[in-house]
Amino acid sequence: MAAPPTLRQLEYLLAVVETGSITDAAALLHVSQPTLSQQLKSLERTVGTPLLERTPRGAHLTPAGRAFLPGARHALSGAERATGAARAVADMVRGELHLAAVLSVALGVVPGVLAVWHRRHPRVDVVLHEYADLASFARALTDATADVAIGPLPDGWDGPHHPLGAEEFVVLVPPGDPLAGRKTVRLEQLAERPWVQYGRTHALAATVEELCTDAGFTPHAAIRSTQTAAVPRLVAAGLGVGLVPANVLTPDFPGTALRLTPRRRRALSVFTRPGPHPLIAELVTVAREHARLTPDHLAEQLS
Repeated sequence: MAAPPTLRQLEYLLAVVETGSITDAAALLHVSQPTLSQQLKSLERTVGTPLLERTPRGAHLTPAGRAFLPGARHALSGAERATGAARAVADMVRGELHLAAVLSVALGVVPGVLAVWHRRHPRVDVVLHEYADLASFARALTDATADVAIGPLPDGWDGPHHPLGAEEFVVLVPPGDPLAGRKTVRLEQLAERPWVQYGRTHALAATVEELCTDAGFTPHAAIRSTQTAAVPRLVAAGLGVGLVPANVLTPDFPGTALRLTPRRRRALSVFTRPGPHPLIAELVTVAREHARLTPDHLAEQLS
């Protein structure tokens, strides 16, 4: 069985792709052109097919090379992240962590958590990965895209996890709406209303439809948006009513937020793969202590 490609060979290939020339790639990498060419040929022997077409005008990927390139980039990126994580463990001062969140949580919960994190660890960067659908979000940890995740706990997750509490859904109505003077509403009262709904690929679209189905109707989507923050704006413009997690609603929303009767909530957790290193464990602690699921301006109404 042939040995797998080395990271150095993958780095050489990417340099040729970026420069379009073996000569220029060798100069960029500070290696001799024969050394670079030898490593590329060895890589092609390992793969079993040519990856580059060499012409007088430069070097270009073959169809096989184009298919090979995304995996090569992923491997190099993974190696870089592994190195960064190891250094972060060594000093607990520098590093980079990757955090996954569904779109609404990224908008409503994550900013407060990261504000505390960066006050405590100003030299440890966080890369935020936002997901519209729950399936992709659930894979963020299993495929090592993220180190920590905040959101609904995936079905069957048996790794480390800590409940953060439950976020509450509220109904939004525009300024001047007949319901604007009320504090609560039943979903069935909105059966004949036009709705500002999430795009079909957005995780909350199915949630809204399920809640409305439980109330005995299918919401008529007058308009759909894939942007979580756009739903309150579209409601405020009078395009329909909406249903959002309370934590995404800012104090300047000009309409009215109504508590549902009966109330509807969604449990949120922070979770990681087994055996998180100290920096990851610290981010989990910050999330557990500082994740605010109910905004201050709605706390009394939703208490």
